[in-house]
Amino acid sequence: MIGEHKISRIMTTKQQQYQLTVKWTGNTGSGTASKDSYERSHEVSVKGKQKLKCSSDSHYKGDKTKNNPEDLLLASLSACHMLWFLHFCAMEGVVVIDYVDNAEGRIIQTTNGAGYFTEVVLNPMVIVQHNSMINKALQLNKKASEFCFIANSMKFPVYNRPSILELKAGAAA
Repeated sequence: MIGEHKISRIMTTKQQQYQLTVKWTGNTGSGTASKDSYERSHEVSVKGKQKLKCSSDSHYKGDKTKNNPEDLLLASLSACHMLWFLHFCAMEGVVVIDYVDNAEGRIIQTTNGAGYFTEVVLNPMVIVQHNSMINKALQLNKKASEFCFIANSMKFPVYNRPSILELKAGAAA
């Protein structure tokens, strides 16, 4: 039986297309002559936007000072959820004063060297203007989870553990 959520994913009303360029910048002179002869550095470019300087994870000979693909996947999930949540709050009269998510992801590497994410946990900490907004914010957090394009594209679970608090009188916004 196809549930409502599945049906809404099947019924397409419009599409967007996204393009970017990933360019390897890690050729130190001999290309990939050996596994130690090159850097894993690369740039992610989107037309009209600032380039992201990236590498592989330091566990895989990458530059630990640069973002890696795993970081970017986790950031995409977290940001997508946040943007939907803020949208729904604005539409429903829930005034969000602050939002911070300390997202976590877990990867398993298999014996052949491949790997995959097994789960992501989003931990948004939200401050709303009034105590009366907390329950509605929790409902909208759940709705944001259902609408997040990135989370809906994953084959692993994306959990969400929100903390939503009232802004205390006299606290800086």
